[in-house]
Amino acid sequence: MRVLLVEDDARIRLDVARALEAAGFVVDAEADGEDGWHLGDTETYGAAILDLGLPHMDGLSILKRWREAGRDLPVLVLTARGSWSERVEGIDAGADDYLPKPFHMDELIARLRAIIRRSSGHAAATVAAGEAVLDTRQMRVSVRGVPVALSPQEYRLVAYLMLNKGRVVPQQELADHLQSVHFERESNAVEVLIGRARRKLPQSLIETRRGFGYTIAG
Repeated sequence: MRVLLVEDDARIRLDVARALEAAGFVVDAEADGEDGWHLGDTETYGAAILDLGLPHMDGLSILKRWREAGRDLPVLVLTARGSWSERVEGIDAGADDYLPKPFHMDELIARLRAIIRRSSGHAAATVAAGEAVLDTRQMRVSVRGVPVALSPQEYRLVAYLMLNKGRVVPQQELADHLQSVHFERESNAVEVLIGRARRKLPQSLIETRRGFGYTIAG
């Protein structure tokens, strides 16, 4: 799952990006408000983490513009400690959750996973599809209770399909969530990963809809 992080404090930005990558996310990190708004407006993300105090365009303005443009990606807002008015403004503008600074990294990741699950219609931390079960907390997929040894890229692909089970996911959308915008994407990367994942999972789990994309039955 690819997420957008917009935070102007270099230390916080680096620490959060590292923690998110360790938790299995692909991260695009920006310090400038205008750059963050542009990425969120033109790229595909599973969620965004948005600081409100940003240079050139503040976080509240970014959020309002995204929502006015119909961008419905889940947004976790970071606010100054004790600033309840900022929290209220953020939620009124369309934020899905907020987290005051300073924060514990484990809580940030847990809240991020929760808003992503809710946006996909899943309240629990686990998602089942046939004999396969996705555990978003453990970053693990198991079949009949046995964990499957997936690479980080394979896990991200399978997790995204399972969180969107019942929907046909276009190949380009999958590609967008597998790598950062700063990396050149190989044209056949999705097909290669699908083939590798299928060799480790029940053959019927991932279906191909030719000309449309891939799906896991709901």
